[in-house]
Order: sequence, then C-alpha cells, then structure tokens
Amino acid sequence: MTDRLGDLTAAGVAVWLDDLSRVRLSSGGLDRLRREQHVAGVTTNPTIFAKALSDADEYNWQLKDLATRGIEVEEAVRMLTTYDVRWACDVMRPSYDGSAGVDGRVSIEVDPRVAHDTDKTVAEAKALWWLVDRPNLYIKIPATEEGLAAITATLAEGISVNVTLIFGLDRYSAVMEAFLAGLEQAKANGHDLSTIGSVASFFVSRVDSEIDKRLDKIGSEEAKALRGKAAVANAQLAYERYTQVFSSDRWQALADAGAHPQRPLWASTSTKNPDYRDVIYVEELIAPGTVNTMPESVVTAYAEHGETRGDTITGAYDAARQVFADLAAVGIDVDDVIATLEREGVEKFEASWSELLDGVRTSLAAAAQGAGAPNEAAKGNAEAAERAGGNA
Repeated sequence: MTDRLGDLTAAGVAVWLDDLSRVRLSSGGLDRLRREQHVAGVTTNPTIFAKALSDADEYNWQLKDLATRGIEVEEAVRMLTTYDVRWACDVMRPSYDGSAGVDGRVSIEVDPRVAHDTDKTVAEAKALWWLVDRPNLYIKIPATEEGLAAITATLAEGISVNVTLIFGLDRYSAVMEAFLAGLEQAKANGHDLSTIGSVASFFVSRVDSEIDKRLDKIGSEEAKALRGKAAVANAQLAYERYTQVFSSDRWQALADAGAHPQRPLWASTSTKNPDYRDVIYVEELIAPGTVNTMPESVVTAYAEHGETRGDTITGAYDAARQVFADLAAVGIDVDDVIATLEREGVEKFEASWSELLDGVRTSLAAAAQGAGAPNEAAKGNAEAAERAGGNA
C-alpha cells in the first residue's frame, strides 16, 4: 500500500495537524495520527477550541471545578486551553525527542485582541509559556507591525514562537529579520539556541479567495485565466526568500551556535473553492525544510490520493513572478490584497476569540447551575466562530 504521507515527509515536508480537542486526546486519536499518519506537530486557534468545547462532555468536570471556584471567564479559557495543549505536548513528545526538537511542537495563540500591543503580547506569551511548561510548545504571535517587536522580545526570552497571519512577502522578510534578531538577543542572554524553535505561518488559500474574487469582478478572459494561481505563486516566492536568508553569513553564525532555522509553515491549506483539487496547497508546495498544517480532512485526502512529485517550489520562481506580473497587468493591486487580508485576519481571530469567551461564559453558567454539559447557546457560539473564518 502506498504511504503517501510518508513520501511527503521524505520529501522534507513536516505534516502537522490543524486541530485539537480533548476527545481527540482522550481517545488516543492524536497519538494514532502521530504513529500511523506521520503527523509531527499540532496547531490550534480560538475557533478550534470553541468547537471542541461545544461538542464534548469531556470538559464538564473542569468547567464545574472552575465555576465552583468562581474563576473569571478569561482565566477559565486559559485553564481549559492550556490543559489540552499541555496534554498534546506530552503526546507529541516522541516526535520532539526523535527530531532533536525540530518537530513534535504544539502551538497555542496569544489573545489576538492584543495583536497591536507589543508589551501585552510579550506578557501573554510569557504567561502561556509558564502555564503549559513544556519544551515542545510554540507560542503563536500574529505578524502585525507591532507583533514583529514582540516576536523578537519573546524569542530573546528563550521562548519558541509560531509567527502567524503572514500574507505578504515583505512582511515575511520582516518576520525573518525579527527571528534572527531574537536569536541574537537570546544568545546574548545566555539561552541555549538549540532549544528555541520557530515557524513562520504563511497563509495560502485565503490569498486565492481574495484575489479570485477581484478577478471575477474584472471579468475578462485574461483575468479568469489567473484564478487559483496567486496563492501557490506567493508561497513559492516566500520560500525563495527563506532560502536566501538561511544561506546568509548572519544565519550561519547562529547555526554554528546551535540554532535551528525558522521553517516556513504553509497554513490555511484546505481548499476553499470546490473547483480546485482538494490537496492543491499540499502538492504544489513541496520543498525541503517546510511544514504543512492541515485539518484532518486534508491529511486523509492526501493519504488517499495525494501526489508527491518531488520539489515543486524551487524551480518555479520565475513562473511565480510571471503570475504576479500578469495579475498587475489585469489590474490587481497585490499590496491592497495583502493589507486587506492582514486586517481581516486579525479581525477574524478577534471575533473567534470573543466567540470562545462567550461559549466558555455560557458553559460556566451552566456548570454553576448543575447543568453540566455546554448548552445550545455555547454550540451556537462555536458555530458562529467557525463561520467567522478563524481557522488557520
């Protein structure tokens, strides 16, 4: 039987799961994915947690305890989510140990409402790092302008970081600069660089969704012919920048001190347009030293019919640049697209976080009254969060 996910892993792509729930943990489902499907890491976000909380009775005992203690909703969210992430870190620990700390990572996100506040983001990152207390944790920090300084400051503390919500090439270059500066400061602060990890989460499918919408509005045959091409081209050019930065003398000095490179992570890789192949954002983004985080549906789809054709990025740079030249020629303002996606990305994460808070608030109230299981209102909050598009 063909082991397609094994072939993908052998090609240099780390397969991560974009999902987590207590049911997945308690049933052993996550461990099976690690052992049988080559899943080597986990990413989470508020939408994922809101859905997990609304769907399962597994949280009832903890909700009851939190309600009995009179814990406020924001602290309750911290207790519930860090419990799951800590457990997931333990499940993924064999992958972490087996890869010398490169894989086996589990991500948890800072409160996205502070995405534009550097000091609060750093404080939140430090608190989460302390709460989970596992070496294979990643703290997710949005790549806003204010987030760049927070990324550097957090890494300087010896804390591993997953930089999220990257859409554009220039911002990605700034993220890599923030990473290098953070490691240089960490080294000066006496931290062991070999224990500090980082990925840069470059969002994929949302780029096609936004640009395709604008191409449809233009309506010409030239415009229609460009549908579904921008996202892959954007990510391919991001990888080109990655190879340039991580072959520099500046990086080599950090590597000599034990540092691991900040790998590009392809996020938002589920296909939003049913006209496109369901594994397009996996098949077309294969290159050494990358991560692809996928919902389980995409993991399963790739296991069933994904095609690993070797490196599909490195030789595609000129073609990718031509895609953007063609987009400009038909009137697409790519800079405006990227600015729109970043703004909406933060807004969607904020909305998902608010829905998560509302769901936990409802569940705490139900637990305090002895009802136990999350009620229909909590489920409605989770569904609203999912519709808001807070997934990676």
